[in-house]
Amino acid sequence: MNIKIKKLTTGLLAMMWCLFADPAKAHEPDHTYIFLSVYKAEIQGRIEITASDANRELGLSMNEEIEESELTPHIPAIKAFLLSRVSFGSGGQNYPIRFTETKVLDLDDEEDYIEFHFALDQVSEIPEHLDISYNTFFDKAPNHRGVLIVEHNWKAGIVDNHSLIAEVFTKGETSKQLSMADASLWNGFVAMVKLGMWHIWIGLDHILFLLALILPSVVRRRKNDGSPEEAAAAPVSWVPVPRFKPAGLYLIKIVTFFTIAHSITLAIAALGYVDLSARYVESIIAISIAIAALHNITPIFKSKEWIIVSAFGLFHGFGFASVLGEKGLGGEYMALSLLGFNVGVEIGQVLIVSGMFPILYFIRKSSIYPKFITFGSVLLIMISLYWVIERFFEVDLPLGSWVNAILG
Repeated sequence: MNIKIKKLTTGLLAMMWCLFADPAKAHEPDHTYIFLSVYKAEIQGRIEITASDANRELGLSMNEEIEESELTPHIPAIKAFLLSRVSFGSGGQNYPIRFTETKVLDLDDEEDYIEFHFALDQVSEIPEHLDISYNTFFDKAPNHRGVLIVEHNWKAGIVDNHSLIAEVFTKGETSKQLSMADASLWNGFVAMVKLGMWHIWIGLDHILFLLALILPSVVRRRKNDGSPEEAAAAPVSWVPVPRFKPAGLYLIKIVTFFTIAHSITLAIAALGYVDLSARYVESIIAISIAIAALHNITPIFKSKEWIIVSAFGLFHGFGFASVLGEKGLGGEYMALSLLGFNVGVEIGQVLIVSGMFPILYFIRKSSIYPKFITFGSVLLIMISLYWVIERFFEVDLPLGSWVNAILG
């Protein structure tokens, strides 16, 4: 019963953290943090403390906004203290802590944190349970909390987690047992599918590119056979497709070419065969929106939209690959990571298109739809050019700052 109560308490703490903690303020006062990353046969992590913590416990006098030059003389003493108060093990075996590097984490308006990165030695395979002892700053700060966060455990479905709490250490509870038994390849695969879906949903540039491509899916261009004056004023007009099938086939063709193209570059970039600058990739992705939208106004490749889709789809794949790099998925289970992420992207893409297409099909016969294509495409071109300037020249234009201020 006590075990169940402890698990319930930990779960409630995690829920309260997610609901009430400010995501932009991940570090709370009088808290230290233990981040763990679990790999195939290796456990890495870092312990994050403040200068105030070290000052109080070790009698130091470092500034809250600490410089690395000020920190360097005190590193050996702080490491020795942590080694005497922190331990990891399993089944009676102790895993020695080997510190690898020390960094200062600058948190703007908050006190800086000192990061002590480490690796656990003598880990031949990942155990079912990890016994952790954390008895650091409780003697002189009884209300202090040590927060354990599993940042990465692919097989447990945890990727790039920075806020969900696994355990909380207090003065009365300095020893915890972290379960690793819930890890499986399936959990990791599902996590990558979710990551792919989430990326396509928050990737406004990818969504706008798809929108530019599917706007003309429910109509067809037709030469204006009216009077010479009418033909000169509008040489081409849009007419609605008569049935659902032609529009659906066009859409399937477009989505298929886009999928093939970005899957190729996603794989070769994630596997390290090609490494392009994010500055150029993101700029070309923005340009792709403008080209696709311009094609809706003035045909660039008559009846050959697949050329636009395939060419720029390659660069969208490089953009997707950068996400895997940002999440630290450089080699571990790379084949499954690629497959899962790509499946997630496709599911998210299909859901987006499935939401847009019926609406466009329903309003295709409206007299305003040709104007909707034209003005919508002009708006897409303006947005894309704005992004090109920001991304290529690496500047933050006033409108971007204004939008970020509203959203942030």
